[in-house]
Order: sequence, then C-alpha cells, then structure tokens
Amino acid sequence: MTDNKFLTAAAAIAIAAAGHATSVSAAQPVKNVVLVHGAFADGSGWRGVYDQLTQRGYKVTIVQNPLTSLDDDVAATNRALDRQDGPTILVGHSWGGTVITEAGIHANVAGLVYVSALSPDAGETTGQQYEGFAPASEFVIDKADDGFGFVSPEKFKAGFAHDVSDEDAAFMRDSQVPINLEVFGTKLKNAAWRTKPSWAVIATEDKAFDQAMLIHMAERIKAKITKVSASHALFMTQPKVVADTIDEAAKTIQSKAN
Repeated sequence: MTDNKFLTAAAAIAIAAAGHATSVSAAQPVKNVVLVHGAFADGSGWRGVYDQLTQRGYKVTIVQNPLTSLDDDVAATNRALDRQDGPTILVGHSWGGTVITEAGIHANVAGLVYVSALSPDAGETTGQQYEGFAPASEFVIDKADDGFGFVSPEKFKAGFAHDVSDEDAAFMRDSQVPINLEVFGTKLKNAAWRTKPSWAVIATEDKAFDQAMLIHMAERIKAKITKVSASHALFMTQPKVVADTIDEAAKTIQSKAN
C-alpha cells in the first residue's frame, strides 16, 4: 500500500471511529458534572453540592478559576472538561455563568445549569446584562489600584451571604478571590445556551442581582427555573436544591437520548 493509500485508509478509519464514538457517547449515562465558581469565592464553596452528587453516583470535578480574564477562566474550565469521559453537566454560579456560556460549546457538555448566574449572548458583555435593572445597593465592590475587585468587607455578609453564620461569613470575607473587573467588559464569542439545554436556580433573596434581572436572563435562555429562598451564596447554603436541579438535568438529557 502506498503512503497516500495508507493515509486515506487511516483517515477513513478515524472518521468511522469518530462517528461511532459520538453515537456511543450520546447513549452513555450522563454521570459527569463540572462545577464552576464565580467571583470572590473559590471552588471549596461547592463542597455541599459535591457531597450530594457523589453520593448519587456522579463524578464531580471542581474548577478553580483564576478570575484574571474570561479567556483564562474558560481555559481552566476546558481543562476540566477535557478530562471527562462522557457527557457532562456544566454548572456555573454568578460570574461562572458567563464562563460556562463561553466554555459550554465543548463537545463533552450535554447541558448547562445556571446558579444565580449570568448568561450573556455571543457578542454581548457581562456588564451589559445589568443595564435597565435596579442596582444591587447591598452588594458593594471595592476596586483596587490594579483593577481587581473585592466585595466590601463591611457589606460582605449582607450582600453576599446573609444566610450563613457570622463565623462562616467572616471566613468567606477574609478569603475572597478578587476578580479582574475588566472581565465584565469582554465580549463573548459563543453562547452555549443557544444549542445546549439549560436549567436555572434562582435565589429569591439574592442581593448581588436584581431579581428581575435573574428572571430575565433565565427566561431568555429558555431555562427551566427553580426558585429557592437563599442569598447569593446559595451554591453553599442550598446544596440539595442545586444538586437536585443538576440531577434533573442529567436525567432529562439521558431520557431524551434513549
């Protein structure tokens, strides 16, 4: 066999194998979950959701976003998605919603779950999502000289996590991960919710966003909405509700694939 014929045959085999892998993947149970945190908190806040999901048999991976740029956070998320062995539910909290909107086009992503999260469209910035809605007066961001932002220490519990203990709120306040505020002006290239099914969990006592804004975003992406009485830190304080929604997403997608 000549080199050209060999390459042609190899290419044909590769194409056939790829097609087979796609059909096998579609038939696989959706048992992978990737969790993406937002600004000011790190991945450890997902511990309750992690415990809920692993007890139900899910393989859970938690992304640690650098919060230095949208590209950097998407790259961190893609590294986690690359390690999944089948269809995956991609979950984002707050700023993490922007990240999963961009990263969710990854081939392993079967569905998206937005946890009081942002969901811009392609060509939009995250900052644009706030336009026309009431400001979050209790959620105050202090901007450092280098352009990174922290939640104001004086406003942290009221604005971010009023439903956690004083001790936990103090720890969260003092262990904040700052975000480069320039990310809110970055235009998205992709909007995965346009092609992937979406779910949304909305905290009804969220002080980081106007309620009308959260509902508008969730309805625009045609997400199935679940509301829960909680603060912006619902990913920590309402792990069962969040895990139930992720579980529902996985089972719904699996049932449609069969």
